[in-house]
Amino acid sequence: MRFRTRVAAAAIAVPLALGLAACGGADKKEATGTLPTPVTSSSPTAPATTAPLKAAPVAHLNRVTFVPAMNAAFGKQKTWRTVATMTAEGRTVMTMSGYQQAKPLAASLEMSGLAFQGKTAKMVVVGGMLYMSMPGVSPAGKFLKVDLKNTPGAENFSELLNGGDPTKTFEAFGKGLQTVKFVRSETVDGVKLDRYQVSVNTAAVLKLQGKKLPAGAPKTLPYTVWMGPDHLVRKMTFNLQGVSMVMTMSEYNHPVSIKAPPASKIVKR
Repeated sequence: MRFRTRVAAAAIAVPLALGLAACGGADKKEATGTLPTPVTSSSPTAPATTAPLKAAPVAHLNRVTFVPAMNAAFGKQKTWRTVATMTAEGRTVMTMSGYQQAKPLAASLEMSGLAFQGKTAKMVVVGGMLYMSMPGVSPAGKFLKVDLKNTPGAENFSELLNGGDPTKTFEAFGKGLQTVKFVRSETVDGVKLDRYQVSVNTAAVLKLQGKKLPAGAPKTLPYTVWMGPDHLVRKMTFNLQGVSMVMTMSEYNHPVSIKAPPASKIVKR
């Protein structure tokens, strides 16, 4: 029961994390230095000299600027790859990997772990249709076809997909953001990134979705985010009540091909 409670609480954070682009940091600093006064010698033959200019401090994103910056950066991305792993008490609850396309909306995701009885689930979204191969929902190796607009109950799948839509995540972050703190710059996988600590108000985010805060759920969700100078998220983590998740985003704007499964593998409900 304790294990299930922790996983359920952490599940609130997952939709906010999947596909999320980044967050900002410390308050933006203004360059305060001025040109120094030339130092001259009393000797008429001594040339005038100037002290070297000091470099202006680097400006980091803050609580006000990070959402607009992320929206602007991500709005230029057509495709991206997401890889995520969620663990609880040393056990892998879920792993997810796949590609997403912004316009037209398309996605191809593969998931596995305890959340799927240790088996593998696949989801493909293309042409307004969801093709889902999931243990307990569709026969092994087959895909259930769901019209996301005209099928009763399809809103449940739409919510799941929105969890992986960074633009939806940014909107939620903009309403529920509490704190943003720049930690430091560091190199991750050979790339220099800025690391931030971010906290989000859980109730405010759920309110946007027309939901209430479940009993036992944390009031604040903490995240650690690594982003590049282009304001795109490269890595994101959270650790909540013994449940942790690591997510990476890469291959921005790389060409992808997302197609529906062949007709021979599609079944009806």
